[in-house]
Amino acid sequence: MRTGVFFCQLDDQWNTDIDAIAKYSANLPDVETVQNLGVMPLLDYKTLSEKISSKNLDRVVIAGDIPGYFKPVFTKAMASSGGNVNEVRLASFMEHGAKNGNSMDRAKAIVACATIGIPFSLAAIPGGNPVNHSTMVIGAGIAGIQASLEIANAGKQVYLIEQSGTIGGHMAMFDKTFPTLDCAACILTPKMVDVGQHEMINLMTRSKVISVTGKPGAFKVKIKKKALRVDINACVACGLCVDACPVKVESEFDAGISIRRAIYIPFPQAVPNAYLIDEEHCRYVLTDGDKCGVCVRKCPKDCIHLDEEDAIVDIEVGNIILATGYELLDVGKIEQYGYGKYPNVVTSLEFERLTNASGSTGGRIVTKIKKYNRKKKKDEWVFSPEGLPPRSVAIIHCVGSRNKKYNSYCSRVCCMYSLKFAHLIKEKIANVKVYEFYIDMRAFGKGYEEFAERIKQEGTFVIRGHSASVDMHDDQMVVLGEDIFNDRLVQFKVDMVVLAVGLVPSPGTEELSRILGVRRDDDGWFSELDYNGNPTDTDRGGIYVAGMCQAPKDIPDTVAQASAVAAGVLRSFTSGQGVGNMSSLSLSDIEAKAKTIHTIY
Repeated sequence: MRTGVFFCQLDDQWNTDIDAIAKYSANLPDVETVQNLGVMPLLDYKTLSEKISSKNLDRVVIAGDIPGYFKPVFTKAMASSGGNVNEVRLASFMEHGAKNGNSMDRAKAIVACATIGIPFSLAAIPGGNPVNHSTMVIGAGIAGIQASLEIANAGKQVYLIEQSGTIGGHMAMFDKTFPTLDCAACILTPKMVDVGQHEMINLMTRSKVISVTGKPGAFKVKIKKKALRVDINACVACGLCVDACPVKVESEFDAGISIRRAIYIPFPQAVPNAYLIDEEHCRYVLTDGDKCGVCVRKCPKDCIHLDEEDAIVDIEVGNIILATGYELLDVGKIEQYGYGKYPNVVTSLEFERLTNASGSTGGRIVTKIKKYNRKKKKDEWVFSPEGLPPRSVAIIHCVGSRNKKYNSYCSRVCCMYSLKFAHLIKEKIANVKVYEFYIDMRAFGKGYEEFAERIKQEGTFVIRGHSASVDMHDDQMVVLGEDIFNDRLVQFKVDMVVLAVGLVPSPGTEELSRILGVRRDDDGWFSELDYNGNPTDTDRGGIYVAGMCQAPKDIPDTVAQASAVAAGVLRSFTSGQGVGNMSSLSLSDIEAKAKTIHTIY
């Protein structure tokens, strides 16, 4: 088929040498013309139609980072010239991972497949390797838990690696899930217990992957396992050690709004259900045994061993699943909202713990009160059951999301959890005023739009527009924003501001990317092999992505992706062949495979 290849770029930051790829494309069989139209070209379908007609083209290939953006005008031009619109083909560099070290040959192969008329994903299939039937899952949030249970329930060994002292991830911190308002712990806790008791799951908390060698199907992994300093099998969580510990620090599980000791259990339902030593604050550890150690003397089971040392564990696995989750953006960078300056400006995660029945106020939504800290000899603002409930609350959407200064992408879950907050505030506080400032309402899931309408009917003031700032006037916080629908600026006096903070990849993602050889996208999330056709595999054969570590998503989508990953792992066991590395395929390999497939069909 007489083919024309047109290069159109959407982003001038793409690091692929288009001229070199265009030169290669001109030498492909049946290619009659190659044109580099540049970055964000102003395309006219009549001009394109004339080019197609003058060259008598049967097929048009649009090549670039996101060529689908330009497809409508090419399709119209093809139709205008009397050609077959089904022969407008896309050669998408972004979709098929033509970036970083492998960008040149990968981009050439993508164009070659498109000119032949064969999907790249059909021609670019690496060979398989014999596969070890053990799997390592990195991260024990809901994604890691779901994938581990499904693989283990099929009778296969799983090593579940978690960097913190307990499993459950962020979901364990939540009170309710949207839009059903089901209890998050009621969904998650049974799965956590199953993981802790499953004979086919080797749970390794406070552990970190430090090296991975080998090949797909036969990975050799080194894991640094931090000293727990407490025998989790002997500990009965009696709490005597906690009562005796003199060190107090902010609780990570409560997002810093409550205090824990240097020996602690993250939360009552934690798995493993045993106490941990925080070596960064334990006086005994910090002074090499010169001070303290009172917890050892108080323990009736003799299960605290403060001198225990870290260990290196070696394992061999056939597949690796990445489920490392996310963190909140550092909202302290966004100064106009007064976080850290005004005591009752809180992040979404802090509010989750405030409204949770297991939180520091027993689930009561209250404002902070000032208390004297004897140790620091100064007043501090703290959440306490003695605090007064707010009379008015502002919830600000998209804090750090959809903003080129911070994160240009949408964090997906913020709109819905903000609406959930509005419902919980209305439910727990009588006669309270709630203001929601949003840019666009992203109610994209099953039952989400209906939930959004329900919140409006409950009396929440839903205001479309950017909220500009939070200031203090006469000891009262004032939120200044815009109301797009009524074309005006608005300001409301409030007692509390909740910031719906955007999501970012979890700490350590960059390091893990280097260790595993798995690519990340421009925003730092792990890159999937093919966003549309293969959203769970990666370029590195035998390594999969599940949940938030790939991109922001809600709990149902996370669970679904984790189940899909588990199915892929089990498929490799059934076939006896793990998928090899995509990077091992050469340009000539892919060209030859595409031509073979074209000949057959």
